Amino acid sequence: MIKKILPRSLLGRSLMILVVPLVLLQVISAFIFYEAHWDKVSKYLARGLAGDVGALVDMIRNDPGEDGLARTFLISRQRFNMAASLRKGEILANNENIVEGSIPDPFLLSALDERVGLPYHILAPTDKKTLTIEVQLSDGVLSVTALRKRLFSSTTYVFVLWMVGSSMLLFGVAIIFMRNQVRPIRRLAQAADAFGKRQNVARFKPEGAREVRQAATAFLKMKARIERQIEQRTHMLAGVSHDLRTPLTRMKLQLAMMGEEDDIKDLRDDIQEMEHMLEGYLDFVRGEGEEEPEDTNISHILASVVQGIKRKDIPIDYENIEDLHLQVRPNAFKRCVTNLVENAGRYGTHIWLSLNQRNDAIEVTVDDDGPGIPEDMREEVFKPFFRLDKSRNIQTGGVGLGLSIVRDVVRAHGGDIQLTTSPQGGLRARLRFPV
Repeated sequence: MIKKILPRSLLGRSLMILVVPLVLLQVISAFIFYEAHWDKVSKYLARGLAGDVGALVDMIRNDPGEDGLARTFLISRQRFNMAASLRKGEILANNENIVEGSIPDPFLLSALDERVGLPYHILAPTDKKTLTIEVQLSDGVLSVTALRKRLFSSTTYVFVLWMVGSSMLLFGVAIIFMRNQVRPIRRLAQAADAFGKRQNVARFKPEGAREVRQAATAFLKMKARIERQIEQRTHMLAGVSHDLRTPLTRMKLQLAMMGEEDDIKDLRDDIQEMEHMLEGYLDFVRGEGEEEPEDTNISHILASVVQGIKRKDIPIDYENIEDLHLQVRPNAFKRCVTNLVENAGRYGTHIWLSLNQRNDAIEVTVDDDGPGIPEDMREEVFKPFFRLDKSRNIQTGGVGLGLSIVRDVVRAHGGDIQLTTSPQGGLRARLRFPV
C-alpha cells in the first residue's frame, strides 16, 4: 500500500524527502507555539481585560457617588481605553453568565469569574470591532465596552504567515534545485534509450553532479567501444564478402562453359545456395546501422510492399484506416515488413496486412492461412540460423536469419514482435512500435 502511494520518479521522491521533514517541523513548531506562546498570551490578555473590569467595579464600590462615578468613567476612558456606564436600578435577565455572539478568546470567561466574581453578560456581535461586558452590581448594571483587539495578539498570524511563507519559498527553491539535478539523469536515460534504438546522440554531453557526470562519461566510452566494434566487424565481413565472391564468380563462369550436365547443374545450385547464404549472413550482421531515422509515412511503405507482393501474383489484402507517421529507418522498416509478408506468401495462399494505432502504439499485423508455427517453437524461430525445415533447400527453409533480422530491426526502433495464431488459421505476426 505504501509503495503505491509513494511517487515513482526520482524528482518526486527527492521532493518527498525534503517536504516530509519540513511539514513535520512546521507541525511541531506550530504545536509548541500554540501551547507555549498562544495560550499564555491569550490568557494574559483576557486576565488584563477582566482585571480592568474588576478595577472599575472596585472603584464604583469605594466611591458610588456621582463625582466618584464620573472620575471612574474618566479613568476608564483615558487609562483603560474602555467606555463605561452605570444603569442604576436595572437587573440582568437572570443570574447566569450569558454570552451573546462570539468572543475572540474563551479564556475571558474564566478570567471574569476569577477577577470580577459577579454575574455578567457578554455581548459580542460578530459584525462589530467591540464587545460589551455587563456586570450586575448592587445598585444597577455596569456596562463596559472594549475593543476586541485587546484579546487578540497579532504575533500569532505574523508567525503563521512567516512560517508558511518561508516554507513555500524554500519549497520552490528546492523544486528548482532538484529539477536541475534530475535533468542530467533524465537526459542520460534518453541518450541510452536513443542509442539502443540506433538513433543519433551526438549532442549528448556529461553535465550535472559529479556522480552523474561519471555515469555519463562511462556511457559515452561504452558507446564509442560498441560503435568501434560494430564498424570493425562490418569492415571485416565486407572484406570476407569480397574475398568469397571473387572465387564464387570465377567458379560460376567456369561452370557456365562446361555445359548442362546433371553434375554441373548440381554444382550451380550449390554455388547459388552459397551466395544466398553469404548475403543472408551479411544482412544479419551488417543491419541498417548507417541509415538515419526520419519521420516517415509508414502507410506509404506498406503500400509499396503490397504492390511488390501483388506483382508476384500472391493474393494480399491491405487494411489501412489513415496515414500514420513514425520515426523509422525507411529501408530497414521496409525490409522488415517485406520479410514477414514474403514468409507469409511462401507458406500460405493468402495474406492479410493491416496497419492501425492503438492507444500509444502503432501496430502492423501480418496474417496468413498457412500451417503456422507450433507454440513451443515461436521463440526458437528468432534465433539466428534456426530453421523449422531441417533440409538444406533454400527455397523451402531459407538460411534461418529472416525472423532474426526482423526482430533486430523492430527492437532497434524501440518496438517488439509477437507471434500468435491467426484468425485465418495460420500465423499472425504483430509488430508494435511505441509512438
